[in-house]
Amino acid sequence: MVEQTRTSDTERTNFADGQPSQLFDLGQIDVRWEAEIDTLWAFMTPLDRPNYNLKLLRDIHLWQTETKRLSDAGVLPVKYMVLGSRFPGVFNLGGDLEHFAASIERQDLDALIRYGHACIDVVHRAWRNADAPVISVALAQGDALGGGFEALLCFDVVVAERSAKFGLPEMLFGLFPGMGAYSILARKLGRAMAERMLLSGKVYTAEEMHDMGIVTVLVEDGEGEAAVRDYIARTRRHHAGYMGVFDAGRRVDPLLYDELKDIVENWAATALKLDPRDLKLMRRLASAQTRLTQ
Repeated sequence: MVEQTRTSDTERTNFADGQPSQLFDLGQIDVRWEAEIDTLWAFMTPLDRPNYNLKLLRDIHLWQTETKRLSDAGVLPVKYMVLGSRFPGVFNLGGDLEHFAASIERQDLDALIRYGHACIDVVHRAWRNADAPVISVALAQGDALGGGFEALLCFDVVVAERSAKFGLPEMLFGLFPGMGAYSILARKLGRAMAERMLLSGKVYTAEEMHDMGIVTVLVEDGEGEAAVRDYIARTRRHHAGYMGVFDAGRRVDPLLYDELKDIVENWAATALKLDPRDLKLMRRLASAQTRLTQ
């Protein structure tokens, strides 16, 4: 099983002059504040499979909204939000495939739409950096597949270790990634490349993602966290300027919630059309995710 790391009670009590916050008491995210570099570190610590289960989505939502609330209140002068994972070799493997398969077998469209809405709520807020005056950094020390890759695409900066893999394998079981992949990849790489990636199901190396410009900083295995610190040290003095450039990009090519909502509802309707062979493969992939935790 994965070793769980939690912020200590002392750190929670001392944070922001003793003001309590759920930010440091999340079930599947280990959050710590490093005041010396104005950085809020968050590491996903999945209790089961390393995917976006509904409880993890709730925790990410709280991480985002509490950071904004405390930043607005002036008690958390955060400049950098970093998201990584404590699961060995995995950033995140994406959607909850077991939940998908069960919902499809019941022909439960509402359950799929509710899950999809929970995902795009997180994605849309991540694209906007939680509406806080921060630079967002994704730290990929392992594989980011499906929804894990979709989430990573939202960040201003992606630091990846060389052995990490990235991809959108949903087409392998007849589905497509519906929680933002097309929207964000089309903005970053153009529609033609976005469609090529979605339709191929290819898994890319960190070096290939770096060559495309998706990965900002490529480092050797084990050097990811140090690379994040180096990036912060290089840019912190000119934080406002860097943040201004990233904000300008979002302004030039805005990502509207209605766009994500239309696509994810189409994704849910498409999922109900999968045939039994597709569902069988989906469950095999879910079982493979489970074996990683054993």
